[in-house]
Amino acid sequence: MERTDYALLLAQLQALTEGVPYETANLANASALLWQSLPRINWAGFYKREGDALILGPFQGKPACIRIPLGKGVCGAAAERDQVLRVDNVHEFPGHIACDGASNSEIVLPIRAGGQVWGVLDIDSPEFRRFTPEDQAGLEAVADYLGTILK
Repeated sequence: MERTDYALLLAQLQALTEGVPYETANLANASALLWQSLPRINWAGFYKREGDALILGPFQGKPACIRIPLGKGVCGAAAERDQVLRVDNVHEFPGHIACDGASNSEIVLPIRAGGQVWGVLDIDSPEFRRFTPEDQAGLEAVADYLGTILK
């Protein structure tokens, strides 16, 4: 099984975003970098918190849900709880929102900026149990870094 070099991924992300003051451009590059760096995924992108919902941001993959209420689905639950959710089988997650029926596992990581949840990083896979504790640790570093450059 292929392994992702998360230290390299983070270094590449930092090089792409260093000194760049444009949120959309940074998130677009981040989603493209994740898309090319993570094997066996079918969606990688961002949802930004706007009031009581998450609104679709830059991503790679099939068209996605535009608005997700806080507390709904994996993304809304992760944002509301301010907690990483690594779901081995999304079909067993209560209230799962199926934007792409081919997705079988998912990891959602809150991004914190200015002391609050800015939004989430969402990554889906067509494989069950795709995301490991190693993936979670590497992606938490990515989400933490993004929180330092977002407002």
